Formats: sequence, structure tokens, C-alpha cells
Amino acid sequence: MDWLEGIDAHWAWLTFGLVLAGLEMLVPGVYLLWFALAALGTGILTYLLDLSPAMQVVDFAFLSLIAVFSARRFLRDRPIVGADETLNRRGAQLVGREAQVAKAIEHGTGRVRLGDSEWIAYGPDIAEGAWVRVVGTEGTALRVEPLDLLDAPAREVPSPES
Repeated sequence: MDWLEGIDAHWAWLTFGLVLAGLEMLVPGVYLLWFALAALGTGILTYLLDLSPAMQVVDFAFLSLIAVFSARRFLRDRPIVGADETLNRRGAQLVGREAQVAKAIEHGTGRVRLGDSEWIAYGPDIAEGAWVRVVGTEGTALRVEPLDLLDAPAREVPSPES
């Protein structure tokens, strides 16, 4: 460790902060960023105030706590909103679509066919082959309601061969 003796402490902290910031790009989540900011802040304070090694560690610990809890509060008050809030919730993307009952909904539970998939469905008792609209989700199951036949457009029933 003789090679470490020639390096100023503030350069070590600044390098440590940049390494943590670089690792933040490789590791999923936003965890190392706050420690990188604390290390960079410690490097700057060490350069300006010529802190002892013990004070540098204390400074890094306090700056880390301040950064983490400040970011937590900031993100709680102003959450990051994505372009599509239903991106990883497939069932929520189906709300409003029409489906055909594949297995009659009896006692509140059945199955519906939507596209090339079948989904567990909850709703009022509905006969097999009837058309329903997806009105919500419950976990991975769909909440459905029957379509009003007077408002529904003519539907083409897929043939068994297709």
C-alpha cells in the first residue's frame, strides 16, 4: 500500500465518487448514486478544509445519510412517472377491450379469450360464447361485464381452423 501514500485524500475521495457513479450505470436501481454524491462532497470538503481521516469518514457517513434521505423524500413527493404506467401490467393494458367468454362465468368465475390468450375472469354469470368488456383487473385475472347487445357492433366469430 506504499503507492497510496503519494495520493492526496481529496483525489482518493473524488476517484471513489466517480467509480461509484460509474457503477451506478451498471447496477440496476438508483442506489450507488447517493453514495457517489457523498464521496464527491467529501472529496471537495477534504480539499477545502484539510480534514483528518476520521473526520473524512464521519463526513462521508453524514453526507450519505443526508443524500439518501433527501432523495427518498424528494422521490416520495415527486414520483417518476413513466410514459406508460401499465408497461409491466399486461392485464391493465386490456381494460376497455372486448373479449369472448371461453368458459362460462358461473358463481363469479370463468375464462375469457382475448386475442390468442385465455384469461381467468370475474364477473356476473355469463354464458360461454358471449361477448364481454374488460373493466378492471384483480392481480392476473380480469374483471368483466357483459356488453349491451344493442350497442355492440357485429362481430365475426373466429372459425375453429384459425
